[in-house]
Amino acid sequence: MKLKDKHIILGITGSIAAYKAAYLTRLLIKEGAQVKIIVTPFAKEFITPVTLATLSRNTVLCDFFHHDDGAWNSHIELGIWGDLMLIAPATANTIAKMANGIADNLLLTTYLSVRCPVMVAPAMDTDMFLHIATQKNIEILMQRGVSFIAPPSGELASGLIGKGRMEEPENIVKKVIEFFELQEEFKHKNILITAGPTCEYIDPVRFISNASSGKMGSAIAEVFAKRGAHVTLVAGPIKYYPSHTNIHIEKVQTADEMLQTCQKYIKNTDIAIFAAAVADYKVKNTELLKIKKTNKTLTLELEPTIDIAQTLGKEKKKNQFFVGFALETHDEEKSAREKLKKKNLDIILINKITNEHNPIGSDKNAFTVIDKQNNIEHLSFKNKELLAEEIVNIIKKYTS
Repeated sequence: MKLKDKHIILGITGSIAAYKAAYLTRLLIKEGAQVKIIVTPFAKEFITPVTLATLSRNTVLCDFFHHDDGAWNSHIELGIWGDLMLIAPATANTIAKMANGIADNLLLTTYLSVRCPVMVAPAMDTDMFLHIATQKNIEILMQRGVSFIAPPSGELASGLIGKGRMEEPENIVKKVIEFFELQEEFKHKNILITAGPTCEYIDPVRFISNASSGKMGSAIAEVFAKRGAHVTLVAGPIKYYPSHTNIHIEKVQTADEMLQTCQKYIKNTDIAIFAAAVADYKVKNTELLKIKKTNKTLTLELEPTIDIAQTLGKEKKKNQFFVGFALETHDEEKSAREKLKKKNLDIILINKITNEHNPIGSDKNAFTVIDKQNNIEHLSFKNKELLAEEIVNIIKKYTS
């Protein structure tokens, strides 16, 4: 039984596809899962709680309170209990409410309370599924880490043929099993990731830096953590720090501090990912007191910062895998190949600043991946959270 002792919260919404939830419940139980079911009020119009309670061997929840004695169903306790929340079927209405934080029933309140990952299997007419509002809501939820089981094309309840029918229960169970298997993928692996900018101080209140948000490094850290790795994130000043229990965060300011911190962990690191936008220069002589403004020009003497990836690359072990990043404005592939060799990297991800897009601080990006054998792979323009999944998949391919 591949789901033995896994706690699954199954959410069922008001779709004709709710009838499939009975078979889905049976398959989850057959694989050893413990299933607690929450239905929306409209879901009860399509499938009875008695059927679901019999199959799940648990009371089916719908209301916040028991009307006979005033006892209440704690969405907080459910949120702590679950290893996975699976909403199948999920209507356009429920998906919209999830994206906008609306909690007007027990299912949605539980969604906002769960600490576990969330997986959604949409079910609706093809025009509703393809509507720009629905697609935008799905995009928002994916950015927040919600996984979607894409609906296949087929005959719909309306009689039309198109995309929107809920995936078949046996395929949903396969996805659930794959999800839990992924949680073990990098178990016992130590991952070191740098992220964000560094600040090179001019005086106590002024510094040289850049607009890096740290989103890419943080997103990669979260993916590795979800897949079972022990992650150390060495981050410059960024707005968002991931909160997964498998992630240990070291906050730094300067390039020198980032290097010193990385050196503490590199010996026991299996995979190192240098995603930080480290300042290339620092002030040679930092003033101890604030520089007063005058009418005269101010000249600063700058000196190069130490190259973190290159320095650590000199001490790299045979069983370690190093990943570098490069942001270029021109001759990007030539420059990347030079850095790949000079820094002793295994792969390098390059992107480019163009008139249309500057990836620094942006929510989206695109990369070209080059390895030591000059193999090239292109990652298309998309949200950094989705790119992080693809990047980790590529690393897995090289390190398996």
